[in-house]
Amino acid sequence: MVIATLLSFSYHWVNPTGAANIGLIYILTVILISFHTDKYRYGIMAAIVSVFFVNYLFTYPFHEFNFTMSGYPFTFIVMYFISILASAVTFQMKDQAKRLQESEKLIAEAEKEKLRANLLRAVSHDLRTPLTSIIGASSSYLDNEELLSTESKRELVSQISEDASWLLHMVENLLSVTRITNNGTNVLKKTPEPVEEVLFDAISTLKKRYADLQIQVSIPDDFLIAPMDPILIKQVIMNLIENAYFHAHSIRPIECRLDCDAHSIRIHVKDFGMGIAQKKLDSIFDAVPTAPSAAADTRKGMGIGLSICKAIITAHDGSICALNHPDGAEFYFTLPKEDFHLEPDD
Repeated sequence: MVIATLLSFSYHWVNPTGAANIGLIYILTVILISFHTDKYRYGIMAAIVSVFFVNYLFTYPFHEFNFTMSGYPFTFIVMYFISILASAVTFQMKDQAKRLQESEKLIAEAEKEKLRANLLRAVSHDLRTPLTSIIGASSSYLDNEELLSTESKRELVSQISEDASWLLHMVENLLSVTRITNNGTNVLKKTPEPVEEVLFDAISTLKKRYADLQIQVSIPDDFLIAPMDPILIKQVIMNLIENAYFHAHSIRPIECRLDCDAHSIRIHVKDFGMGIAQKKLDSIFDAVPTAPSAAADTRKGMGIGLSICKAIITAHDGSICALNHPDGAEFYFTLPKEDFHLEPDD
């Protein structure tokens, strides 16, 4: 109000008959007060004070209250109601914006709780299967060691090793969640990284893990940089390639393609298997265990890995999608693009 009064004095000194414009200055002040205060009454009080200030300081006869001159009562009643209306509308807009923000926060918290609950259900489902298999295979070996042939023993040990590796992979996925959030707060540490190097690092790790893995890689000529946590993005790439490896059952190599547009970088993982059931596409990134399908490896579900992929990519301000193509399935995710400029040599 002090600033509005000083501005009004300055304007009044230049134009002594411009009380109407001074009234607009005070109406704007009422709007600002209503916007920057938490109580509705402050805007109402500012509206009342504004009417008396304009009448006493800037309306003839100056420095006295006078509501009896022709046109004055109507003018000040209109100014009062405009000020009250502006205050009420501004306060309601601010209150609605605050409620919307709180609602969005509650929705975000609900999504986090949903993800946490789904992850717990997925863990109990996906961990139980390989653990049961390990217990069964080891019990068979111990109970029938003398009766088993060398080949049967190797099969049991191989099964135990494979299931143990799968458990390790799932634990790595779960540990990666702790790099995203801490008590609900995003603690992701992103640095500019060459996307091509992260992609090839993931592929190299998987080829050491699966000797028969075949991958065909396509990358652009441009040197692409994206702000990321490279460990987490590597985990996403590995999850997507492993899903294709375990579920496609195709002799054709998996295709990995890196491309970009003006604003984002995309990494595609394309397989040539049986594709994804249409009813599962919309919820494939939810960590909800589903009944095993005859077309899938019943020991290795996709739910927990893909849900963590979504959480990681969302934390990177990107998006992830699954779709079918005529010869199989394709997953791709996007990351915000960062321009990279080489420093000139001295």
